[in-house]
Amino acid sequence: MTVLANDGISNEGKSLLEAKGFQVLETKVAKEQLVNYINKTETTVLLVRSATNVDRKIIDDCPTLQIIGRGGVGLDNIAVDHARSKGIKVIHTPAASANAVAELVIAHLLNGVRFLADANRNMPLEGDHNFKGLKKAYQMGRELSGKTLGIIGMGNAGQMVAKKAIALGMQVCFHDLKVEEQAINLGFYDGQSVTIALKGSPLKTVLTEADFITLHVPAGSQHLIGKAEIELLKSGAGIVNIARGGLLDEVALVDALDKGKVSFAGLDVFEAEPNPEIRILMHPKISLSPHIGGSTLEAQDRISIELATQIIKLLA
Repeated sequence: MTVLANDGISNEGKSLLEAKGFQVLETKVAKEQLVNYINKTETTVLLVRSATNVDRKIIDDCPTLQIIGRGGVGLDNIAVDHARSKGIKVIHTPAASANAVAELVIAHLLNGVRFLADANRNMPLEGDHNFKGLKKAYQMGRELSGKTLGIIGMGNAGQMVAKKAIALGMQVCFHDLKVEEQAINLGFYDGQSVTIALKGSPLKTVLTEADFITLHVPAGSQHLIGKAEIELLKSGAGIVNIARGGLLDEVALVDALDKGKVSFAGLDVFEAEPNPEIRILMHPKISLSPHIGGSTLEAQDRISIELATQIIKLLA
């Protein structure tokens, strides 16, 4: 059987599949050529990440497909219901990248409260002749310890963010339509652990009480955080979006940043992705990364191994 890892696969996952007799192809095939390539190679399993969109046409025109796998949390780039109606199994890895996502959230928070993103822009330009001026500009940073982090969406990633935040001394509140209470277990290097019970709150409560907001929900048909929601935030709050670009109204965000209502934003995803707006890219109060939330070496290994294990269980 043939597996096409169109957005890549780690050596660990590839080796597992090959040991069970699968042929693993790592050719990056453009969407307009994907149907022909799948049919030519008689591909049984198509593995993607966020870069490849598996629409109804691909599903209809590729009769050899038995499994479509998504390395990551969401399935919004796959026509899931249509695939399943054709008898094609759809698998994903909702937990494998959670730690990578959570660490990037903390990185953006630290970037924001300590002005690191803007400092890294200006130090190469002015550090040799305006060191004292830059020091004065960036010396009024804040600490995360003692602040409240509002987590919107308490899935795998949200839970992992809560662990990191609690470990940094932050208070955590959360909103989730399906979760009323969540136990957060913190395990330490020496085997000790502690469990903290968090109770969910209405979205309005989280927005008004949190010093910082981080989003961890699937994309919807409209903005989750728009002008009205931003108005509910504390003055000087920070917003981090590692989930989906359409969740956050970027026009309202820029206006709030310019007015000082929001002190900073950390964005890994964008409304106009893969061509983010220039005003977003150039804004001095926005910490930026190019949709790499789940992209660490460790996460790629976990994702590939988990996908390979599921494929072997289903087909081998």
